[in-house]
Amino acid sequence: MVLSKFMPSNPKFSEKFTAAARNAHATAQALVDLLENYTDVDAKVQRVRDLEHEGDRLSGEVTSLLAESFIVPFDREDIIALNDELDDLVDDMEDAARKLSLYGVEAPLPAMARLARVVEQQCALLAQGMPMIEQNNKVGELARIAKEIRALEDRGDTISDEVQRTLYHGVNDVQGMIRAMRGGEIVALIENASDQAQRVAKTVESILLKNA
Repeated sequence: MVLSKFMPSNPKFSEKFTAAARNAHATAQALVDLLENYTDVDAKVQRVRDLEHEGDRLSGEVTSLLAESFIVPFDREDIIALNDELDDLVDDMEDAARKLSLYGVEAPLPAMARLARVVEQQCALLAQGMPMIEQNNKVGELARIAKEIRALEDRGDTISDEVQRTLYHGVNDVQGMIRAMRGGEIVALIENASDQAQRVAKTVESILLKNA
């Protein structure tokens, strides 16, 4: 049980995490736009990278706030975990976008856009739920959001499995093998982002339950 449960709250943490969740949603939207409208690729990849830099800035602010705060709204370990998970979520999306440009992908696999859309929906739910993180009367609502995020993660796993089953069908030359490997790598990065969104939701739900 944290001491802050019996002391005045520090709303700055909730504000920072809400900003980070909204930034993750903006990143997911930018990744969807890149994959569904595959034009002006370099500019769209740069947009994702700019949002990743914003995520790094917000993560750094949480770390600084934690170092200077005596009163915290929940366990310091949970603050560190949630901060790292949100940062990793955006990093995975940025890495996927960067690899599209780095590998000179001419046309992304359709499954990439489908997976990115799953992540975008998960991030929208995180952005919706994050302002409730210190509201003990919102445990049920956050549990519902976490359940929806888990269901979306299952959908993402299904999409990824479909890709893995068919990725090398018809591939019979070195260049085709390289394209397939790179495509599989990018799909895996987007799937990682979906997994990471679920971890964020699980941590938020755990925080609220521990401090209810």
